[in-house]
This record gives sequence, structure tokens and C-alpha cells, in this order.
Amino acid sequence: MEQRDYLLREIEKIGAIIMVIRRKLFGGTDEPAITVENQAEALKEMLLSEAFIDLNELLAMDAEDTDKYLAGHEGFNVANIELLAQTLSDLGMTSTPPFSFALLEKALQLYKICSLRDRTYSFEREAAISTIREALKA
Repeated sequence: MEQRDYLLREIEKIGAIIMVIRRKLFGGTDEPAITVENQAEALKEMLLSEAFIDLNELLAMDAEDTDKYLAGHEGFNVANIELLAQTLSDLGMTSTPPFSFALLEKALQLYKICSLRDRTYSFEREAAISTIREALKA
């Protein structure tokens, strides 16, 4: 029971961290968004300091290694991986190539990992995957 409570707290903590990162990057009700030019660097710093995720390392991994890497970080359930994918996708849509392509490719990988882990069809997830694929074709 104690182990389960710990895991639930870690899952909630990672979700909260990613939501704070999204608010800082894209704006919220209480503070302005970071400029587009500074978003990528801010994301790298916040992921590393708050969630202990090295974005450069994550971007360099293939899908299998990414899945293992996130499995090694407590708190990364399907919902939190999907939230990370959405964050990378949103940033990738506003960034410039080649960094934008790397972000979009990684977001696509993360969404596919979610689909494999979840085994439940999600219309929102599939719509996000289609949007990313269209952006990568352009």
C-alpha cells in the first residue's frame, strides 16, 4: 500500500511539473508566456531541473530507448507521456527547422508509445498524430 501511494504521488508530481512547464512556455492566467525564441532553451532547463529529463538526450533516442528511458523515471504514466508529447508538439509547431522537426518526431514517438502502453483508442491522440504527420510533410 505504501509503495502504491508513493507511485501515485510521483505520477501526480510529474503531471504537475509538466503543467507548470506548459504554463511558463505558452502562457497562463497568472504569468506571460516566454518568447518563442527562448522557449526551447527554457524547456530544456525546466525539464532537466524539475523532471530530471535531459531533452537533448531524449531527442537523440529511438522509440525503444525512449520508452525505456521514461520507464526508468517514476511518474511517467501514459497521461504524463502524452502531456510531454503535447508540449513537444506545441513547441515544434512554433520552432524553426531543424529543431522543430526533431521535436515533432519525438512527439510522434511519444504518442505512439502512449498508444502501445494504453491499448485504448483515443480520438484526441490520433488527431494529434495526424496533425504532426501533416506538419512533418510540409
